[in-house]
Amino acid sequence: MRVKCVLCDKLEKIEDGSPLAKRLRNRPIHTYMCADCNKRIADRTEERKASGNFSTFRQAVQEDTW
Repeated sequence: MRVKCVLCDKLEKIEDGSPLAKRLRNRPIHTYMCADCNKRIADRTEERKASGNFSTFRQAVQEDTW
């Protein structure tokens, strides 16, 4: 299966039977990102976390009494 990275538009080939190929075929909302772009995003996220300017916004979990 030929796939295209959503960020850099690089074409790659993945196996037809792989779980990633099945996910992309069955759920069109899922997108493919090449390993280089994925690593670049992960590295930059870690840099922002280390700088202290990174915050995650999570909703408070309300516990049900029942």
